[in-house]
Amino acid sequence: MQFLDLTLPTPEENLALDEALLALAEQTDGSEVLRTWEVATPCVVLGCFCRIADDVNEAACAADNVPVRRRVSGGGTVLIGPGCLNFSLVLDMRQRPELNDVSRSHFLILDRITEVLTAKVPRIGFDGSSDLCLAGKKFSGNAQRRRRNWLLHHGTLLYNLPLDQIGRYLREPPRQPAYRASRPHSDFVTNFPADAAWLDQGLRLAWAADDPLPVWPRELTEQFVRTRYSRPDWIRRR
Repeated sequence: MQFLDLTLPTPEENLALDEALLALAEQTDGSEVLRTWEVATPCVVLGCFCRIADDVNEAACAADNVPVRRRVSGGGTVLIGPGCLNFSLVLDMRQRPELNDVSRSHFLILDRITEVLTAKVPRIGFDGSSDLCLAGKKFSGNAQRRRRNWLLHHGTLLYNLPLDQIGRYLREPPRQPAYRASRPHSDFVTNFPADAAWLDQGLRLAWAADDPLPVWPRELTEQFVRTRYSRPDWIRRR
């Protein structure tokens, strides 16, 4: 597998690049890719089907100049920023037919990552539909976008995110997994005890991502930024 360790200047560029990697793979039968990235300032990222009114404290975001953007994958609304390592997997479902089942694919992908993380913490839980947890607290959320032959898996790994920011910028979600038990963000989320470099190397090890991706789809990324990721009507469409 190829890897790409690249963070672009803005949240919308980073989100667009992930979709561009998926689109390019589907169009050209390209190679599988693991990408890692981490933004320098906080940003709220809506899931594809989420609503700002339900999930976001817009007043706090506006007061602190925290942008609100939307990604192409499903799942819930999240806060990313320094201390949150984002990873993106572009996987070929023809080579990996076991990933065609959505629920099973989350488990298989996260089980592979968990094998590496247990070198730091022996007891990591898989809960909800796609969360990784420590002692019942979430440190990783995951979501997917699927095309005919390829899938994009989005994941977050919290390791040093200021957790109080989550409750400031995000509302309590209207839909919650049962294991959350109505806990507020402050009691539900935690950081994983590792740094970004360790997590990055662990992800590469888990996926045998040994070959650098020589060229990334710059023009397609810029097109997606223009036509979707920077457009208020797309961000606020629900």
